[in-house]
Amino acid sequence: MKLQTFAIAFMSAITLGGLAWVFLYPLLSGEKQAEKRRASIARTEPVARRFDRTQQRSRREQVENSLREIEERAKKAQKQQIATRITQAGLSWTKQQFIIGSAVLGVFFLVAPLMAGVGLVPAALLGLSAGFGLPRWVLNYLKKRREKKFLDALPDAVDIIVRGIKAGLPLFDSLKVVVADAPEPIKSEFRAIVETQSIGMPLGEACQRLYDRMPLPEANFFGIVIAIQTKSGGNLSEALANLSKVLRDRKKMKAKIQAMSMEAKASAAIIGSLPPAVMMMVYIMSPDYISLLWTHPTGRLMMAGCVVWMTMGILVMKKMINFDF
Repeated sequence: MKLQTFAIAFMSAITLGGLAWVFLYPLLSGEKQAEKRRASIARTEPVARRFDRTQQRSRREQVENSLREIEERAKKAQKQQIATRITQAGLSWTKQQFIIGSAVLGVFFLVAPLMAGVGLVPAALLGLSAGFGLPRWVLNYLKKRREKKFLDALPDAVDIIVRGIKAGLPLFDSLKVVVADAPEPIKSEFRAIVETQSIGMPLGEACQRLYDRMPLPEANFFGIVIAIQTKSGGNLSEALANLSKVLRDRKKMKAKIQAMSMEAKASAAIIGSLPPAVMMMVYIMSPDYISLLWTHPTGRLMMAGCVVWMTMGILVMKKMINFDF
């Protein structure tokens, strides 16, 4: 008993000391005041220096306006409708067909468990998950797979445009070459650009709309480069060649990050699968020993707590090992 009391007192002291170190030490030691003084001294350059090169002001304004428009469209893209997500997944379904299919799937997974003798609440949860969650998961999977194919083929498509421009072809004709030779989904996306420009829309705006159908930073970069070069002029082949290099470097960086994070992902998968695996093995060997977890009220409460804590741990590990750049 004394050892347990001593251990509790020791852990409490460590906890209080850590909290005091985090919250009280910066106030007592004057670190916050020093940071404020350093921030007041470390000023940025005056605003007046922005107007030193007036000949580049118009180009900068065009770049800023283009970036501002892209940011506004990116904020709107976060709230995507079902029809937009279906288009991004490369499907030819309508919104009504998707809703009807989801409803049929949900009703099937609701009625089938009820006919098998399962309770109403589990059957309702299963039907809701199958009708609402499963179609959207499949849609998200198809969307990511299509985006991956687009990213793999985009640098080659940009190189085709660069070679066409260097050979003397206009940008519009170079895009037609990409439509004729590139694989899917590059072919369909660039065909949409060509068709949109053919009906009278400016080429820069048509290229910027690529981001609406393929919400990727790489597609965003392509639209920005074409839009800025269309408005302000310049060496388009050089700009697209630099863009192709950036796209390939981003692809290499993504592969490097994936290789470096595989160990952490494998560890997270093992840690997350151990509790249910051990539970299943114990149930196979000794069912009466572990059946108290779902037959006794205290066991149910403990299982619910374990599920909550395991879910929180898995989400934290997922957040730690998913890198964005």
